This record gives sequence, C-alpha cells and structure tokens, in this order.
Amino acid sequence: MTLAIVLAGGSAAAGLPTRTSGTLADRLAAQCRLAGADEVRFAADLDELAALVDLATGPVLVTGADLVAHGAVLRHLATSPVGPTVALVLTDPPGAGQTVVREERGQVVEAGPAQTLNGDATGVFGGALRVGADDLPSLAAAARAVAAGTVLPAVPAATPETPAAPATPAASQTSAGPASDVDRLFAGLALLGTLVFAQRVRLLVAHRVGDVAELAAAEAAVDAVNEDRAELRLSVKERDDFFSTYCVSTWSPYLVRVAARLGLGPSTVTMISILFAVGAAALFAVGGGRPALVAGAVLLYLGFVLDCVDGQLARYTRNFSAWGGWLDTMADRAKEYVVYAGLGYGATQAGHRYGWALAIAAMTLQTVRHMTDTWYGVLHDEAARRPRPAGAGGGGIGDRLNAASTRVQADTGSLSYWLKRTVVFPIGERWALVALTVALFNPLVSLIAVLVWGTLAFAYTGALRTLRARWMWVPVLDTVDATLHRDDGPLAARSPVVRPMGPLTLAVIGALGPAALLALALAAVRSEGTADGLRWLLPVALLVLLLGGLGAGAAHNGPLDWLVPAALRAGEYLFAIAVGVVGDVPPWLIFGYVFLLTVHHYDLTARLEKRQAAPPLHAATLGWDGRSVLLCLAAIVGFAGIGMATLGSYLLVVFVASVVLAWVVLPARAARASALPVRTGGGAPG
Repeated sequence: MTLAIVLAGGSAAAGLPTRTSGTLADRLAAQCRLAGADEVRFAADLDELAALVDLATGPVLVTGADLVAHGAVLRHLATSPVGPTVALVLTDPPGAGQTVVREERGQVVEAGPAQTLNGDATGVFGGALRVGADDLPSLAAAARAVAAGTVLPAVPAATPETPAAPATPAASQTSAGPASDVDRLFAGLALLGTLVFAQRVRLLVAHRVGDVAELAAAEAAVDAVNEDRAELRLSVKERDDFFSTYCVSTWSPYLVRVAARLGLGPSTVTMISILFAVGAAALFAVGGGRPALVAGAVLLYLGFVLDCVDGQLARYTRNFSAWGGWLDTMADRAKEYVVYAGLGYGATQAGHRYGWALAIAAMTLQTVRHMTDTWYGVLHDEAARRPRPAGAGGGGIGDRLNAASTRVQADTGSLSYWLKRTVVFPIGERWALVALTVALFNPLVSLIAVLVWGTLAFAYTGALRTLRARWMWVPVLDTVDATLHRDDGPLAARSPVVRPMGPLTLAVIGALGPAALLALALAAVRSEGTADGLRWLLPVALLVLLLGGLGAGAAHNGPLDWLVPAALRAGEYLFAIAVGVVGDVPPWLIFGYVFLLTVHHYDLTARLEKRQAAPPLHAATLGWDGRSVLLCLAAIVGFAGIGMATLGSYLLVVFVASVVLAWVVLPARAARASALPVRTGGGAPG
C-alpha cells in the first residue's frame, strides 16, 4: 500500500471531534497509516482525488470522512487477498444518500440507490475501498466523470445491430442517491464495470456517522469489542466444512497465537504440515501393526490441523503473499497424494494385490474432481458478473436448483446446510475418513472408502452442476487463455478444427479410447497375468485420445465447455495408466508419473485461482498430446517403463526450474530493475 486518500467532500462528519484527539478525518488518516499506507493525503473533492490517483503507482486506499471503525477494519481492507479492488460493505440500514450494493459470491455486482438495483440490496457501502493498481485509471475516470456530472457505463462495442449507448448523466442515475463524494465515486466506479469484491465486517465494529450522537454511539461500540481477540476469532473461516469447524477450528486459534508469538510465517507452518503428512504416509507404508497405523492417523490429523493453521495465521497476521497462496494450494494436493502412496504401498506389503491400483485410482479421481471444482467456481464467479442471456438455458430445473442451493447456504448451521457441505467430500472429511479407517481397519479399506465416497460425491456434484451450468450458460473458457488451461501441446495447436461436434464432445470421446484400452488391459492382466498382447492397440487408443485436440481452436462457448479441462486430464491420465499396464510398468512408477502430471496441472489451476501468470516454462512441458505420443512410442518399442521414468524425470526438472524462475529469479530481476535510478535528459555523454 503506497497511498491512502481521505475524501472529505460532501461529508458533514469530517470535522466532528473524537474522544481521543483531533477530528474524525484525522483519526481515519492515522488508521490508514497503521493499515500500511506510506502516504496519507486529504482530498477536498473528486477532482483533487483524481489528480492524486494519477500519480499513484500502487494500490490506493480511499475512505470517506464519516467512518468510525476498529483500525483492524481498514487494515483488513488494505490487505485483503480476495481481489485487487475491494470495498467495505456493512449491514447497517442505509443512511440518507448512502450507496447500497448487491453482492453475489463475494462480488459487488451492482451499486447505487436502492431503486436502481436489479434485485434486493445485500448491504450498504461502508465508505472505504482499496483499489488495485490496474484499476486506478478507472478510479480516476470515475472521479472526473462524477465530478463533471456524467458517468460512462461499460457497454459492448457498437455494432450495426446495437449502436453504442450514450453517456448517462450522473444526476439521472443518482437523483435520489449518493450525496457524499465517496458514495458517488463508488457508484461511478461500479457503473464503469470495475470488478469489485466485497469485504464484510464480522466481529469487529464499523459504522458510518453523521452527527455527534452517532459518533459517540459508534465509538462506544468500538470500545466494547476487544480488537485482538476478535482478530484471532476472525482468523477462522466464517464458513468451513463440518470436520474443520468442529474438530479443528475449536482449538486451532490457540496454535495460531503461539505461532505468531514465535514469529513463524504461514509458509513455515505449511512446510511443517508437509512433514507431518509424509510421516503419516511412512507409517502407513511400513506396517508395524495397529500401533503404527494409529500413530500415522494421529500424525495425519495433526498435519491437517496445521494445514488449517497456516491460513488462519496468514489472516491473523495479515501476512499474505502470492508465493504463500500458491504453496498452500500445491502442498494440499501433494500431501494428500503422498498419503495415498503410503496407503497403496502399505496395502501391497500386506499382501493385497491391488493396493497401488486403488491408490492410482483415488489420485486420478480426486484430480479430475478438483478440475471440475475449480472451473465450476470460475464459471459461477463469471456468471455473477454478467447478466444471463435472454432465453439461455430456459430456467426450469436449473433455476429451481439454483434457488434451492441459495436457500440451503443461507440456512447456516442447519442439518441441510451441513449435509450439503459434507456430501461433496471436502478435504477435511477426506483426511478424517483416511485417519479413521486406517486406524480402525487397514490401508486397503481406507483406499476403498475414499474411492466409494469420492465417486458418489463426483456423481452428485457432476449431475447438479451440469444442470445449473446449463441454466447459467456462461462461456467461461473464452474469458481466459484456453490453450494454456487445456494444456495443449504442438499437435493439438496445429490440428484442424472440428467445430460442429464442439470441444467438450471431442474431449470426452478422446477420453473413452484410453478408458476402453485400460479396461481391456486390466481384464487381460487378471485372466492371463499380462497385457503385453494389447500393445498393438496403443496407437489406436492414442489416435482416439488425440481427437480431443480437434477442438483446440474452436470457441469454448457451450454451457458445459467448462468441463473440457477435466475431460482432457482424465484422457491423459487414463492413457498413461493404460500404457503402464500394457507395458508391465511397476505400479509405483505409474503412480509417480501420474502424480507428476497432477502437480503440473495443479500448478495451472493454482495460478488461475490466484490470478497469476502462466508458468515460465509451460511450453517445455510438451502438452497433453506431446507427452502421450512420447509414452506411446516408448511402449510400442518395448521401453514403456524407461520412457515413463525418463519423461517423468524431465517433467520434474521442468517443474522445479519453472518454480525457481517464477518465485526466485524473475522477482529478483524485477526488484533489481525497479531499484535502478531513472535517467533523465537526452544529452549524449561528452
């Protein structure tokens, strides 16, 4: 945070005296400094604010002069990780001239007078917002437009059928609306189409005041709440899953406070949780009877507790970083799959033939599920930001499912609420199931339980999300780099485009070929002990798989095309497993290769969720098509194991190099470049 601006225009509260010292505006300026602002400036009007914003180079914190709040409220707003531009939203009844908002999935989708919203208001603007660096031009434009009396809403480009909309006078938009400059500014910024996330106030106190009596009442409310105790409670997610809520978060805040006092960072706690998970996996693998399995279950539980603590510590200390967010996402999946490996090895050592096969199946299922979860979340966020096209999806059952889901989510703590959150088999429930089943039974039962519940959850979420997605009808893949997130390689990029079938149909057909080959190979191994006789089918399965590349250049604008990445992941994983079975590759090597594929793909989704750039060496990963061709060639010539080990090692080296480049080399290079003095003047040296 480099700049904070206290905007006093249109607010009678700016000069109100506080109980401590100075005016309310002075206290807000001091709180902005404590929130991390390097510089605090006062702006008398919107034109002055626009001039200050023009000079800013980083995020800007803007607050009106009528906000009474804990200092932590502004600090949380200034450091919020949810998005670049975030607005404070309160549940207070709107005062005269205050902007109300309508939110969906944490995003402000409308802001202005209540009578102008296309739906019921969900809150009132809290008089403060943090604007990301990329949105500063929009902030300055909104300030100048509102000051001049006009706001230009974001509209599609003009076409012969739809001419451009004219400028809308601000007075007509807000004739009964915002009076203070900060309210008018926020309404104008929303009208310009800026993506704004909502920052709700929970446990702490924040009120907008208009006179001495309201100021005194708000100050008393602030004094009545212990700020540090509230912040510790706020470190726990407001809505979490059942196991996390009742079996972890009831005591994990004590660990958060200890970690903070010891000076541990969130990433350090993440690393410690990895050690616990690896220890649990080792105990599951080596056997040693019931004591070892119970000890492993305890380590697994404690590892999950620490997995919760790292995020809680980040929220408590406001220590957020792109690296920490990426590491947490990657570590969650890596820990889970290392545990699956320990279970698979332990089951095999105990004499169960299909231990590794179950571990591979569990990892494949969970990864494909996670891909659908990620893209459905992106779809839902995008749907919240745009109106649904008229006639798309037709409402019907999708509309009713959406309404039912909203009702259940609003009924926090009810039986239906917890059932809905638990049936989808979230990570806490997965770790709890593994710990309980392995402690009470054995690794084989644990893997079977994970597969059964995971399959049921996948069927449940897949069916309901498909129906709701058809109702929403949002072409989400067309809003990002589809080639990157499809993970296409050179073959797919150069393939002809088959538009009539659509990319999803082609991707699903492509996955069916490897699935059929894998089924035949498993049947052959069961009956004959080997599937080597099916080697001639590998090129056939590969050709079917490559059909998925025929949709690479097509528009991904169908209502279900958000499923394309998951279908492509399934096809590649199934083909790799089939190659391993046909080529008589050791199961642990098949697991390791698929694990590296999942790491590569989670890297892509983690960057999508954290709004980060593509991995620096992504092109070197060859794409799903290139990797599959190389595996097939190695298997045909009889070196499936060597080919899989070599390709897996190559992917590991590329991944590590990409991580070092992305998080060490490139940031250091950027820091050195920004530290260089700027040369002025054009004279040549004499």
